[in-house]
Amino acid sequence: MVLLGVAGSYCCLFWVAVLLPDGELVLCSVFCSIYSFFCDERDFLCCCSAEWEESIPLKKFFVQSSAGILHLSCIRSHLSPLSILLCSLGLLVAESRVALLSGLSILAMVHLLAQPKEVLLCREKGNNAGHTVVVDAVEYDFHLLPSGIINPKVTAFIGNGVVIHLPGLFEEAEKNLKKGKGLEGWEKRLIISDRAHIVFDFHQAADGIQEQQRQEQAGKNLGTTKKGIGPVYSSKAARSGLRMCDLVSDFDDFSERFKVLANQYKAIYPTLKIDIEGELEKLKGYMEKVKPMVRDGVYFMYEALHGPPKKILVEGANAALLDIDFGTYPFVTSSNCTVGGVCTGLGMPPQNVGEVYGVVKAYTTRVGIGAFPTEQDNEIGELLQQRGKEFGVTTGRKRRCGWLDLVSLRYVYMINGFTALALTKLDILDVFPEIKVGVAYKLDGEIIPHFPANHEVLNKVEVQYETLPGWVTDISNARTFDELPVNAQNYVRFIEMELGPLHLCSTHNWVLTCS
Repeated sequence: MVLLGVAGSYCCLFWVAVLLPDGELVLCSVFCSIYSFFCDERDFLCCCSAEWEESIPLKKFFVQSSAGILHLSCIRSHLSPLSILLCSLGLLVAESRVALLSGLSILAMVHLLAQPKEVLLCREKGNNAGHTVVVDAVEYDFHLLPSGIINPKVTAFIGNGVVIHLPGLFEEAEKNLKKGKGLEGWEKRLIISDRAHIVFDFHQAADGIQEQQRQEQAGKNLGTTKKGIGPVYSSKAARSGLRMCDLVSDFDDFSERFKVLANQYKAIYPTLKIDIEGELEKLKGYMEKVKPMVRDGVYFMYEALHGPPKKILVEGANAALLDIDFGTYPFVTSSNCTVGGVCTGLGMPPQNVGEVYGVVKAYTTRVGIGAFPTEQDNEIGELLQQRGKEFGVTTGRKRRCGWLDLVSLRYVYMINGFTALALTKLDILDVFPEIKVGVAYKLDGEIIPHFPANHEVLNKVEVQYETLPGWVTDISNARTFDELPVNAQNYVRFIEMELGPLHLCSTHNWVLTCS
């Protein structure tokens, strides 16, 4: 099973799966009324230690946790217990790493928690995006480490598709260790693919120089995070990059190749300063620390897929329209964020990927620069941004907001082949008397039947909207789809008619089945 989603779900809830005595699987959405959460380029997760009271009826649970009493609303799930792989990826353009138990991993967590088997959490891509995980009121920040590593029962795997900045990896772990006990013993729970490429400090410095050059030469940059992601993928494509297997195998050979690569970068960027010997000394220290974690990733994944049954969840870094091939190029990331990236980023065959679920907000957001046809650069966009709490906590940047764009969704549908959709943050639209949905693009007055590949063309399109009546009432406490106002139901059904089956929709407090 694969889930593809957009970042920025307003996660004031988390999800618990319960396997009932009769074998029926129930998904419970847990709303915490104690805390107030908000979103950034990273999704948020709240999880609290809980003890179940067996005497409580199965249809209504209360959990006692460190956060107080949490109310659980149960809905049924129709997932096959035979599915092995679950993937959480991005659907549109918001930067995202979808978290364990986040609003974007609703179906994944049902499956992941349904049976008490070993869990494997796989990570792909780089540390240019991340999210915050809150456990027992302790807030952890993750960029490279898979979020599930805070669970002592989880084996975390960093795949070959990840590009790893070793100082960043260990700084991230050290920072989180100071916050709480969640990361104690993390080194024993982490496995790193020997084929993962290494991000060096000069890659990050070159990233900054490239952004400065773009600004000076073209008057605008790409708005990168300056984490060295583009440069290291360039080294990978040029076949001059260095991998984890190179670092842990023969450090003398590694050092010689590092010097060659560093000097190549110095030749390309004359202002770039690299302390070659100093960086090698640091890398030697990291080599000793990381060596026990490095494994042959292909064999590891094969054993995980064909050995004793495990629940496997894959974390991606970005959304589908930030894909290097299919996204809004050049305002994209440097890797594949669509469903195919699961196979290439982990070294696993496509037949192990089952159903594909797309998870998308009820409106559209984008982080940073790039085409955004349905953007509302006005009071509507401002209201969406405020109600959805669309801020970047790390950068402080506001997310750009606009109406739902069915043209881009159809395009992403074609690439990923969704089984069904899940719609999030429906209640953010509660205050709008009218809600618009982008249904077609026009260019020079004529409807175009495709999503433009050329970014300048995409910037010029005129959006044709369908206007639907709003519901102007608070739906955040609706516990079933039938409890939604008729106009809210019609909004969901309209999306279904345009795109296909929509199985779930969620609000601030609850997740509802739509079918």
